[in-house]
Amino acid sequence: MARDARGGAVAGRKPGVQIAAVAAAGVFALVGVLGFIPGITTGYDDLDFAGHHSGAKLLGVFQVSILHNILHLGFGLVGLVMARSIAGSRIFLAGGGALYLGLWLYGFVIDRESVANFIPVNDADNWLHLVLGFGMLAFGLLLSNRLGTGSRLDTPFDRP
Repeated sequence: MARDARGGAVAGRKPGVQIAAVAAAGVFALVGVLGFIPGITTGYDDLDFAGHHSGAKLLGVFQVSILHNILHLGFGLVGLVMARSIAGSRIFLAGGGALYLGLWLYGFVIDRESVANFIPVNDADNWLHLVLGFGMLAFGLLLSNRLGTGSRLDTPFDRP
């Protein structure tokens, strides 16, 4: 629950960090589902379970596989559960952002034609992972800066 300037609860209003977590998680879950829909995913007949040989592309741009779609769907569902609390929202956004920055780095350094590209990723995926990583990390850290986590609030030593 949101808190006002004095630390009191504001009824009926979710904090920005929870709204951002629900939005991000919803998009991930939606992308996971869309990856299984022919037409939205081009080259659907070339959709492999995993690996760089999958010729399917979500929206004709992002290389996907069955595993890739399952990971997006699972990440989105986990995020929706975690977004039920402020602390969970923080962890989902900041931790997910760090995870996506790691995935960007992984996609940057691997040989995309090797078996190491098992998710698979292409240039469009890499740029998206970089933007998602920084965006989620920023939302997780900055939107929750003045909020409690639902536990006892500490009283600063200089205030009653």
